Amino acid sequence: MANVVFNEPLCKGCALCVSVCPKKIVSLSKRSNEKGYFVAEVKDMSLCIGCAACALMCPDVVIEVSR
Repeated sequence: MANVVFNEPLCKGCALCVSVCPKKIVSLSKRSNEKGYFVAEVKDMSLCIGCAACALMCPDVVIEVSR
């Protein structure tokens, strides 16, 4: 099973990761970080296929995907 970790303090909520997820499981949460940005999260980790499209798209390199 894949695991996706977001470095939330660095996430700026641009939602590029949301737009590229083939399984549509990445979304912006209702939680915000210290800078006031709504951070990205995975809704259901069990559905993640570990493709790392989200991590590749992230301009700030805040996403780590492991299998």
